[in-house]
Amino acid sequence: MAVFVATYTYTPDSELRSAVRSRHRSWLREQPGLLVSGPTDADGAVLVFEAASATEVEQLLDHDPFVTEGGIVAERAVAGWTIVMGSLQDAFPAS
Repeated sequence: MAVFVATYTYTPDSELRSAVRSRHRSWLREQPGLLVSGPTDADGAVLVFEAASATEVEQLLDHDPFVTEGGIVAERAVAGWTIVMGSLQDAFPAS
């Protein structure tokens, strides 16, 4: 398994985002490969997953209520992440 970072950029519709947020967070809690996630101060989010491939993460994110409800995620990207150093390095699976 490898580590992947997914990023979301949200649309300006914060009212819709607020209405769907509890379903989104409940869905995230059910994902066994999710290592950490949270919103950014740039009107988006970062989600870090352990998975077999970027495609697996993309397919998983297709079921996120923030995606299925439409109008919340303007852009999404998924990239592999090799963790080399840092104080939290040991908290993540070995790359």
